[in-house]
Amino acid sequence: METEKILFTLEEVLSVAKKLKEQLEKHAVITFEGPLGAGKTTLVRTLLALMDVHGPITSPTFTYINQYENQRGQTFYHFDCYRLASLNDFLAAGFDEYLYQPNSWTFIEWPEIVLPLLTHNVCHVTLDYHGDKRSISWKTTGPLR
Repeated sequence: METEKILFTLEEVLSVAKKLKEQLEKHAVITFEGPLGAGKTTLVRTLLALMDVHGPITSPTFTYINQYENQRGQTFYHFDCYRLASLNDFLAAGFDEYLYQPNSWTFIEWPEIVLPLLTHNVCHVTLDYHGDKRSISWKTTGPLR
């Protein structure tokens, strides 16, 4: 299923994140594609806050992965693959073991190199900017959770 493109400002990111949150109930992996500054990390941060993750939520640009948990025992893995050169780098680091874990969700920014591993249960989010506004659309693949 593909959504239509939604235009929003960064001040409206909360309302966009609430719409996208519905996909978390259905999909284990959420990918985020778009140019630098399109709002990928901001959107992930907002989604995690909506999932009751408390404390600092930071970009994993230099650590590749950040792990978060909420009080319901749900785990969230946030990847930034921007600096990974290849799928082999992702696999060599053992990052594939985080995908599709029970009671967890994986958010992946810059997912292009890992797409071959994402065969099912994925929501692909695309962000872009248009002047002072951003756009978002998403496409889902099944089977669902």
